[in-house]
Amino acid sequence: MAFAPAVLIVPGLRDHVETHWQTLLAAKLPNVKVVPPMGREDLDCAKRVLAIEDAIAGMQGPVLIVAHSGGCIMVAHWALRSQHLDRVCGALLAAPPDFETPMPDGYPSIAALTAGAWLPVPRQPLPFHSLVCTSSNDPLASQESAQQLAQAWHSEILDLGAVGHLNPASGYGEWPMALDLIHRLSVPAL
Repeated sequence: MAFAPAVLIVPGLRDHVETHWQTLLAAKLPNVKVVPPMGREDLDCAKRVLAIEDAIAGMQGPVLIVAHSGGCIMVAHWALRSQHLDRVCGALLAAPPDFETPMPDGYPSIAALTAGAWLPVPRQPLPFHSLVCTSSNDPLASQESAQQLAQAWHSEILDLGAVGHLNPASGYGEWPMALDLIHRLSVPAL
């Protein structure tokens, strides 16, 4: 029987959406925990980082992180101060947004992100294996800005093509590739 790490799902700033691939993925995995919802209006980065730390502290064994959108930025902030970095065997970071460029209406402003201590976005190398999945038509980040973050984090880059923001508004619901990528990231932990 192959070893499989526990999976921690880190949603973006919009928290949990029933038809989101992360929610559907969590229902399929045997050893999974989801960072609890914070509410769309609560932009306190430190509070969200603490939620990741608390979630991992309550898990057993190695952990693989699966983050989407703002969750990717949360993971980068968390990696600067965590006591549990040695427990992380990898991270799947899908569609990181560009918080340093104004986003479309309905998303937080640069002023709101600054007030919540999201900026500047950490650009230190992540101390664990990571894979950043980018999109050529993401409305929240140019492919170039997502790839620059990935390079700064020393992450592998996987160009998914034109998948929008990889969310229900872009047609993702189910994202079967996520299971394959989780397996790929789990292999070094074997």
